[in-house]
Amino acid sequence: MNEKKPSNLMVPQQSGVVRNVINQLKLIARLMGDSRVNIFAKLIPIGALIYLISPDPIMIPIVGVLDDAAILWLGSYIFTEFCPPAVVQEHMKALAGNINVNPQDEVVDAEATDVSDKPSE
Repeated sequence: MNEKKPSNLMVPQQSGVVRNVINQLKLIARLMGDSRVNIFAKLIPIGALIYLISPDPIMIPIVGVLDDAAILWLGSYIFTEFCPPAVVQEHMKALAGNINVNPQDEVVDAEATDVSDKPSE
């Protein structure tokens, strides 16, 4: 019936929320250090961090935390969207090269011996 179209997100989902957050932080750090990224685009994550550490105008406990999280997410998303796509893809490939490990590379060829609980005679 309804076919879902693939998402055009710049940062594809890997596995797990924590891993995605860590990958996003690594990507932002790499992009902040790249001279090919516009200096004005680099002000976006800095502004999001300043908002995070500034006194919160919303005093409702849960809403205050949610708006901080929303600003951080929105800042990171807009920053990666404003960066040149080729530069973002280059850094994502470099990060994926450090994370993705082929399971066949982890196979250890060894021999096993049985250890008996009985004393030898």
